Amino acid sequence: MLDTTARSETPEGVDLQLRLAGPLVRAQAWVYDLVLRVLAYGAITGVLAYLGRFGWGVALVLIFLIEWLYPFWFELRRGGATPGKRAMGIYALQDNGAPLEWRAALLRNLLRAVDFAPVLYGLGLVTMAVTGRFQRLGDLAAGTLVAYREDAASAPEAAGGPAQAPPVPLGLAEQQALLAFAERGGALSPARRAELAAVLSPLLPDEEPDGAEALQRYARWYQGAALTDPD
Repeated sequence: MLDTTARSETPEGVDLQLRLAGPLVRAQAWVYDLVLRVLAYGAITGVLAYLGRFGWGVALVLIFLIEWLYPFWFELRRGGATPGKRAMGIYALQDNGAPLEWRAALLRNLLRAVDFAPVLYGLGLVTMAVTGRFQRLGDLAAGTLVAYREDAASAPEAAGGPAQAPPVPLGLAEQQALLAFAERGGALSPARRAELAAVLSPLLPDEEPDGAEALQRYARWYQGAALTDPD
């Protein structure tokens, strides 16, 4: 397999494991999109040809716009994925794990003409092979990656371990915040976990040495019973 896994940390401090899409699956997505565009071009010319030279002129303008705006519009408005990418289960995103921005979507698609040279994305394939993250020139210029879209999973529970009742009763909103911290803890970088634990530090006794672990124990205790509002 040509695909590899890359680690990225989002601006919010969430650690992501991205399974990068290699040249083969990206080529399959490109062929899928090409077939859709060719079918659209055939329908456009078939209808407008009846209008003579004027119709052919309009058809050429529409074909030009579709050819250049098709990937940009879909990647920007459909979660980084054209129909071909969606069919292959891949999508484009920023190289820091953030959703694709419009400037990046525009730039990576404008540079398709360069990556296509000298034929059939030859330069793009060479660039993808040497970058280590399967980035063609458009990806490098725009700061983007193409990765597999992982299936959304239900929110994880706090990791197994000892449970402990908090030193003081917590309100419903505090309980929910505590459980949210525990559920997201595994996806956060250590620095971000410590930062969030510091926000919840008023819940901890002064002698508690490990705030993040104490909050996990409190969350496990609440997971054993329904959330209640002491007020």
